[in-house]
Amino acid sequence: MFGKNAFKSLAAFTFCLLIISVSNAQTHSDAVKAPEVFIHTGFENASPLNWEADSAGRIIISLVYDHERFSQNRANNHWHFKVEAPVGKEVTLILQNFDNIWNNIHASPISKQSPVVVSTDGKIWESRPTEYIEGNRMLIKLKMTAPSAYIASIEPYRISDLDKLLARIRNHKLVTITPIGKTTEGRSLEIIKIGNEKAPKRIFLRGRAHAFEAGGNWTLEGLINRLLKDDAEMKLYLKRYCVYILPMTNKDGVARGKTRFNANGYDLNRKWDKPADSLIAPENYYLEKWLTKMGASGKKPDLGIDVHNDAGGNLHISRPDGDITAYRANMAKLDSLLRKYTWYTEGSTKPGFRNPGTLGEGFMERFGIEALVYELNYEWVEGLKKAPLAADWLSLGGKLPEVFYHYFEK
Repeated sequence: MFGKNAFKSLAAFTFCLLIISVSNAQTHSDAVKAPEVFIHTGFENASPLNWEADSAGRIIISLVYDHERFSQNRANNHWHFKVEAPVGKEVTLILQNFDNIWNNIHASPISKQSPVVVSTDGKIWESRPTEYIEGNRMLIKLKMTAPSAYIASIEPYRISDLDKLLARIRNHKLVTITPIGKTTEGRSLEIIKIGNEKAPKRIFLRGRAHAFEAGGNWTLEGLINRLLKDDAEMKLYLKRYCVYILPMTNKDGVARGKTRFNANGYDLNRKWDKPADSLIAPENYYLEKWLTKMGASGKKPDLGIDVHNDAGGNLHISRPDGDITAYRANMAKLDSLLRKYTWYTEGSTKPGFRNPGTLGEGFMERFGIEALVYELNYEWVEGLKKAPLAADWLSLGGKLPEVFYHYFEK
């Protein structure tokens, strides 16, 4: 026989089991349902990000900021990820963390006109509009026409794309590819020379100092493709000038899907007013060594162009101290020729504009090379009345040999 206390203990135990059972039932009823959508970033040049599905089933994507060394500056202009979901499903994506800081001032990289590019195979891309929503966020609506779709801020140009280009042109009679050093993480930096070094003029172009700016690589590939066409025009052009190209400066940032800075958090288009630190900015250090060697051998470039992407699309004219009258006249000529032979319409920065420390000003002040920064608008090309894709930048690059030919006309 059970005593009174035993019955009390059994009743208490039964009550506890009932509480646990109810609690477990509530827990299961409140459990978050697994989303049908998966955001995949395990591929080349994919963005670092975090994501989750909210209560409405929307996918909230939080981009991870790229930070500058010894500075409050941070940047998010790059997004590249793959959406996996059932065919026919309507997917709503919300991207956030666009509160960039530049020169200690908040500056957002998105606006009401910011597009995205979309591809189902990572090869053929199309531009799509987005919606700018409260909280400085971007909303993208996507109907799945295939089991997966890639989303990016700019049509991607990866290290593998550059490797394919280098393999394709390496044995061309007009091409010499010269390693000049390595990036912070040990990736090769190479200069592509096209033409005869004995030509009277020399042009240097640098691409991809900032990791997200893929438009520069597409433009340089278009330039290379045109330079290597064996026709009468190119033979004429290459009698006048030789071209040197550093195609992808910030390979580490490209590999990691970053936005702006190198692997050490260094901005490769700043601090050109003084020699680069070989440990923090080897990408600039090796370029400076190459420039010094070229100057010592009497092969200093006559024109330097640093190709970038922004939401303006201007030629950023250098304005270092001293008499730049002849340089300004040359830049006005370049502006005019770009308008005549390409779809460029955006114009040059005004006389009050000064951006010290850029490659353009550093080349002029330290190496005596006339130089500028050419920004390509990644949101909208006014001359084409459309958001740009790789084909548009390839087309622009293909027109540059003619621009350079007339630029060096006396």
